[in-house]
Amino acid sequence: MDTKITLRFDESVIEAAKKFADKNNISLSRLTEFLYKKMTTANYYTIESLPISDWVNILSEGETEYQRSATSRKAMKDDYFNNRKK
Repeated sequence: MDTKITLRFDESVIEAAKKFADKNNISLSRLTEFLYKKMTTANYYTIESLPISDWVNILSEGETEYQRSATSRKAMKDDYFNNRKK
């Protein structure tokens, strides 16, 4: 059974959370419920011990891939200085 609650958050946090939820095809209510369920079904004794990255990975479309540029540091520096607004 669903129960309605009222929460207060900073407006910018809500906007970012709405975009995140929309991007992942989940309602903000279900996202919040998911987070509370994760927090309360395990033995987390502090906020720092919460596995935030776990739920981000679950909701994301896939693993993040980091690609390293083959460009040298000197070439990147030269490119930066050559393309700066004058």
